[in-house]
Amino acid sequence: MKNPNAEELLQGLLARDPRYTAGAYTFVRNGLDYTVRRLEKPRHVSGQELLGGLREFALNEFGPMTKTILNGWGIERTEDIGEIVFNMVEAGLLGKTENDSRADFAAGYDFDEAFCKPFRPAARRADS
Repeated sequence: MKNPNAEELLQGLLARDPRYTAGAYTFVRNGLDYTVRRLEKPRHVSGQELLGGLREFALNEFGPMTKTILNGWGIERTEDIGEIVFNMVEAGLLGKTENDSRADFAAGYDFDEAFCKPFRPAARRADS
């Protein structure tokens, strides 16, 4: 029996949890790589660090379309990111420590504040 490759594992994830698209999993994987590269030296990244890195990565990649793109992939809140991460852990695509949990991603940030507010005109930003 051959070992499944990443594409086969991803297809299994999509079949088991249809809430998220392939784009969502690719985004989290690429955002994790981006976050690790931003560290002084490679190491395990906490859930909160990953959320911060994904926010920066998404804004750099998608600008004012970030929230729309993430929502299109099924990512509407930081808890969705945690679900994706742990789906990937359970499939063997990512590792975790005994201290990591889905709760690490709870209420990380509001998507409107994180992804829309930076692009509002200055007068509207002050009012929000």
